[in-house]
Amino acid sequence: MKRMAWERKISNSRGSSKRIDPIERQARSRYVLCVKNRGYAASLERRKIYRRLNDIRASRHGLIRVVDESGQDYLYPSSYFVSIAVPKPARRALSHAR
Repeated sequence: MKRMAWERKISNSRGSSKRIDPIERQARSRYVLCVKNRGYAASLERRKIYRRLNDIRASRHGLIRVVDESGQDYLYPSSYFVSIAVPKPARRALSHAR
């Protein structure tokens, strides 16, 4: 059975390996789309684009750090988001948006 690209393993210097998280895999994508908000309705809006901040430690626990409605960054389950590619003009507009 052929493995999907995002399932391939990476190794560290100790010889152990881990699976690459699909969201972590797209490191260049700084934006994610919220697809679920169960339990976080006040903080997250479904179908809204959020800025993702790199947090390797959080991703190891199935979490993602995003700047939410409060303007602060918090951790949420990775399964609540889908990483998206944003064209350069849109990135500029999003980076200036509040």
